[in-house]
Amino acid sequence: MSKPPLPPEAVELLRRPNPCVMATLRSDGTPVTTPTWYLWEDGRVLVNLDEGRVRLKHLRRDPRVSLTVLADDWYTHVTLIGRVTELRDDEGLKDIDRVSTHYTGGPYPDRVRGRVSAWIEVERWHGWGELKDSDQPSS
Repeated sequence: MSKPPLPPEAVELLRRPNPCVMATLRSDGTPVTTPTWYLWEDGRVLVNLDEGRVRLKHLRRDPRVSLTVLADDWYTHVTLIGRVTELRDDEGLKDIDRVSTHYTGGPYPDRVRGRVSAWIEVERWHGWGELKDSDQPSS
């Protein structure tokens, strides 16, 4: 696995509203994955969570996280491994609106529950398919 910075081709993929799967760790260490929206900004990842979600509890207890972002051709993907370095209430739902606009073109429709923004610092990454990382073994 490589360390940041990521090559321009990977950054280009991450800037698009691609499908993403996020892995967190349960209290017993078991990984659990969930589809999620994200934003790539300045070499970091923003995810936004409903205040009642279990994965938010996971991140508060253990900030380690992995995200796999899939290209149109699902064989091509980038996996980011890192940790949440900042959790903060999403006042006025500004962050979820930015993320929702990136994916849907408009603000997030559910305005009832509070949300929390999580900033992820990338420590390692690897790519596959068209974005195969040179540090990734061939076989």
